[in-house]
Amino acid sequence: MLARCRWWVDEWVSRYCSMSVNVEFVKRRADACASTVEPAREPVWFRPVQFTKSVRDFLYGKPPAEQLQEWQRKVAREQRQLDKEIRELTVGQQKVRADVKRLATKGDLKNARVLAREVVRSNKQVDRLHTSKARLKSVGMQLTHQSAMLKVTGSLQKSTEIMKLTNQLVKLPELSAAMRQMSMEMTKAGIMEEMMDDTLESLDEDQEELDEEADAEVDKVLYDLTGLDTLAGKQVGTGLPTNKVAAEKEDDEAEAEMQRMQRELQDLLSN
Repeated sequence: MLARCRWWVDEWVSRYCSMSVNVEFVKRRADACASTVEPAREPVWFRPVQFTKSVRDFLYGKPPAEQLQEWQRKVAREQRQLDKEIRELTVGQQKVRADVKRLATKGDLKNARVLAREVVRSNKQVDRLHTSKARLKSVGMQLTHQSAMLKVTGSLQKSTEIMKLTNQLVKLPELSAAMRQMSMEMTKAGIMEEMMDDTLESLDEDQEELDEEADAEVDKVLYDLTGLDTLAGKQVGTGLPTNKVAAEKEDDEAEAEMQRMQRELQDLLSN
């Protein structure tokens, strides 16, 4: 392109040399125009580094360090998604609770009981999401430990804890697809064994449990919201505890497990 511009300038000057033209100025302008032309971009397959990396990943898979970083990003993304769903459910609960109280004060206990059942179902869903979030945090800690051990040993270690947590998270519909894909990648990398079909329990058990507890829990919710002296309201203390305590317990256990792994890693490095 630069040679073509210079040829054009020389041809133009030689043809119109009788005119008083600043030749050096014209040549500088031609060079400036040529320098602003963007070079042709090479296709992806023509770039040696990217082409070699793509072939390597296709044939042999990603290196362990890159794979761990990708898993950690997936876990963080799923945690943010769970936080978003928890916020949406909490906002919806507040609206439904207001409707339950409004209907109960009007004496429409039939419709109030229907909405109260939705409150119970929403509470169970929020508790389930909190528990799953704690388990995801434990998976992230286990991956951090794997990353530290990779720098020491140079290879990934098999982890039964990751396998147990992944099998539990697969049961949640919001995480089922992502955790199944991650479990397949971890199985291929040698971190965990292949999941067995008998570990995947049916989700219908949650619905059956809801039907068994629904009446007592609905009366409890109505009593808490309206203060009506119902039969279940008198027995308000008999309600089953929520899973928030279990989620906090799992979170504490995950912190203790992380501290234990850090101590083991420090002992290994000191030796």
